[in-house]
Amino acid sequence: MKEKLQKYTDLVSEKIGGEVLYCTDDFFAEKENLIKEGRGIFIDDKYTDHGKWMDGWESRRKRTSGHDWAILKLGAHGIIKGFDIDTNHFLGNHPPFASVEAINLSEGISDWSKADDLNWEEVLPKSPLDPGSEHFFEISSDKIYTHIRLHIYPDGGVARFRVFGEVFKDWNSVNSDEVIDLALINNCGKALHCNDMFFSEMDNLISPTLGKNMGDGWETKRNRTPNNVDYVILKLGHSGLVQKIIVDTKHFKGNYPDSCAIDACYCDNDNDVINDNHEWETLLPQQKLSADSEHHYKNEIIKIDKPITHIKLKIYPDGGISRLRILGTIK
Repeated sequence: MKEKLQKYTDLVSEKIGGEVLYCTDDFFAEKENLIKEGRGIFIDDKYTDHGKWMDGWESRRKRTSGHDWAILKLGAHGIIKGFDIDTNHFLGNHPPFASVEAINLSEGISDWSKADDLNWEEVLPKSPLDPGSEHFFEISSDKIYTHIRLHIYPDGGVARFRVFGEVFKDWNSVNSDEVIDLALINNCGKALHCNDMFFSEMDNLISPTLGKNMGDGWETKRNRTPNNVDYVILKLGHSGLVQKIIVDTKHFKGNYPDSCAIDACYCDNDNDVINDNHEWETLLPQQKLSADSEHHYKNEIIKIDKPITHIKLKIYPDGGISRLRILGTIK
């Protein structure tokens, strides 16, 4: 189940704009930690004025009735496929049970402490949790949600919370002449396949924020094969016509690719594209790259008169790219 769910987008990740809006109690460890990258770390001798420092969300020991909960806003509206409730490093202080509710809100809420008044839908019933463990739960739903409420019973600590799903975009709200990033993860773009991501993940290429460091990009291992080409295949969120491309090597200084090129195609079968059973056309001929820079291409783009659905970024011979922007109009 883990491998299956991790193929989906983490809809609540802070990298795509997810937020932890409210919680009933985060006395020991801040609620914002729930959506950070990784599984959290443990520092044996680190303490705060409130007690042991923990990399997660941890409430105090509850001496009254009730339980604790947190409200999270999805970075992208979407259809939820499952969750990971990770109690990593929480061994004697994890909650024994958790449940999850979801809701679709068209406008913001001024006072989340009154969240009980909203029409929440239970998407994960009360389920047992173990200490120091990932807990993957698969759900079946075709509804679109915007906010999540994580309940823990009665109190304790959760290191990370992942909400796996498919991004939803209302394409009827996008004008035909509006230029958008067709590959952006928030616009339903997906990183489908690459030949190498030894140092960092291909999904980082289409995150909405600027790369924060060298690990927040796509980087391949050093390749000693003559004339090597590394590549990544992206599926656009919507078929479209490309007007501008930005290749960003931010933070990559001694390990940026010498050059890059981009191919494109229209295909309604992802597997054909991944398995190279479809013909590609050159969208951007090979271009030299420089360190730690944004490279903007417009006139260099070879015009393709028909819409495209997939692009293949090729880097020569290896190295790291922070972000790739495919700007164009839907078609």
